[in-house]
Formats: sequence, structure tokens, C-alpha cells
Amino acid sequence: MGHGIAHVAARSGYRVVLVDLDERLLTGAVETVGAEMQRAVEKGKMTAGDREDSMGRIRTSTDVAALSEATFAIEAVVERVDVKRDLFARLDRACPRETILATNTSSISITRIAAATGRPGNVIGMHFMNPVPVMELVEVIRGHLTSDATIEATNALAVALGKKPIEAQDYPGFISNRVLMPMINEAITALMEGVATRDAIDGIMKLGMRHPMGPLELADFIGLDVCLNIMEVLHDGFRDPRYRPCPLLRRMVDAGLLGRKSGRGFYDHSSAPGR
Repeated sequence: MGHGIAHVAARSGYRVVLVDLDERLLTGAVETVGAEMQRAVEKGKMTAGDREDSMGRIRTSTDVAALSEATFAIEAVVERVDVKRDLFARLDRACPRETILATNTSSISITRIAAATGRPGNVIGMHFMNPVPVMELVEVIRGHLTSDATIEATNALAVALGKKPIEAQDYPGFISNRVLMPMINEAITALMEGVATRDAIDGIMKLGMRHPMGPLELADFIGLDVCLNIMEVLHDGFRDPRYRPCPLLRRMVDAGLLGRKSGRGFYDHSSAPGR
């Protein structure tokens, strides 16, 4: 998600500092962005000159101090509240007081993340969809103390990036994953209970509901560990048994079968490009 956000920002004319823990991860991210832009050139969607200019707007660092002049910081780390709160505390120290700090979380409380900073009015949820260069939606989530000015600036940035911002309030899962993840979880439960085969479940949702991916295929694309994390956030936040993660989902994550990222989930991805 991070390199996808960097991609659309650089392509939209913004100077980008891409920060990660490891130089190898940063090198891989920049290479991925370059390859994606090259495919856009080959398809006639951008010129070679635009690609060169866009890539020239991206620099990298392993230190958040490199964001000392940032006007907008967007976090896209692992979906764990402790990791995000620690990072936001460091961003709060590194960035100018007027900088907006946005999180790409797909389910975690914006208010709870903002409480790790001294600027809760400047903290907001900016949930991009994957793959970022392709998907139009940005779910914009207002924390309990997020200011109107922060909302307006975030919506304006989303539009400048070629996205459509839609606002949600700060409740577990927001809109997108409060609706999507229980559907995926129920599809996994149906598979576990032998209601139908994997292909039948996905086939019915694709052919009957016009979904581009079936829920099990989509779970593999998202990552089963991410699906489990989000279901746990929903279950913990609402204390409602309808959000209980399916035991099969938990067992597959325990087994390391995470979907595309591990090479195997509900489907075999071992021969997928890039693996």
C-alpha cells in the first residue's frame, strides 16, 4: 500500500519521501513503482517524460526525521494498533506542528491512534483501496477530535490524487470493512461447514452478484492475516458474536497460509508473477 500511495502522489506532481525500516524494502518499492509506471507508458497512459519526472520526485529514507518538512504524512504499516501508535508518536516529534498525520488503517480507531500524538485535531484516517493506482475510492475517517480543516485538506488531497473521497465516522471497520469482512468471514465459514466448495462459493458470488473476485479469492489477495486482524478489531470493538473470526481463518493464519503473500491460501499462488 505504501508504494502505491507514493506512486499516485509522485504521478500527481507531489514530492514524496518514502520511509521504511530497510533499504532493501525501499529499493524494492521504488522498483515496483518504476515498473508500474513503465507499464502505463507502454499502454499509452503516460509519456516516458512524465514517468521520468514522476520517478524523480521520489526519494527514500529509513529515518522518519526525513519528514521534517512534510506537509502531509500518510502511514501504511502493519495493521496493529501498538505499531501504529508508536509510529504516530515518532511522526508527531518529527513533523512540523501543522503537518496532517493520516493513517491508511482499514479498521483501527483513528481516535486511539491520534491519542499517541499531541495533535489529535490533525490526525485522520485516509484508507486507500488496493491496488492504489487503480482503485478510485479513498475512505476518509474522522476521529473524535479531527478538525474540520483537516477533513477539508484531506478531501482536497484525495481529489488532487485523482481519487474520490467518501467520509465515514470512527467506528470499528468504518464502512468498507464493516460490510466486506463479515462477508468474507461467512464465506470461509460456509467452506468450513461444507456448504459448498471453494470454486462454488466464489463462482456464485462472481456470477450471481457480479463481484469481480469471489470472497475467498479476495481474502487471498488482501492477506488472510489482515482479514483475521480486521475481524478481531470488529469483534473486540463491538463485542458482538456475529464478528467472531471463523476458526478455519484462524487455523490457516496459524499455518502460515496467508494467500498471495505466502504463495498459498485458499488458492495456490506459488507460480504467480513476482514469486
